[in-house]
Amino acid sequence: MTEKIIVDASGGALGRIAAFAAKQSLLGKEVIIINCENALITGSPRNSIDSYKQKRARGGTAQRGPYFPKSSERLMKRTIRGMLSYKQLRGLTAYKRIMCFDSTPEEYKNAKPISMKKEIKTKSIALSRLSREM
Repeated sequence: MTEKIIVDASGGALGRIAAFAAKQSLLGKEVIIINCENALITGSPRNSIDSYKQKRARGGTAQRGPYFPKSSERLMKRTIRGMLSYKQLRGLTAYKRIMCFDSTPEEYKNAKPISMKKEIKTKSIALSRLSREM
């Protein structure tokens, strides 16, 4: 059975959490990320919102891609996908070992998660606010 790593994304930087999850998944561990809605994107909130709106608008019609998610747990997983070679078998299997949740599911309530919280001194925006603004 594979080792499970539970990560609490509250107050952590999106890129750092995604990089950690991608690396652990490539090492063969199952990664569960909880509280994705509380993860932070550093930088100007206005620029972040505009950037993500532009990525969503690039999509075209419903039958053609690229499909860019709007919900916070899907944004987290999409960010992790960008750090994996998901078109090759190794990256695809690593990507499948990652699960993201907006809040804490019942089965992981008693588990001791790894906290990725770090003091962020710059402007930032939470994923929940970003998904509302898009």
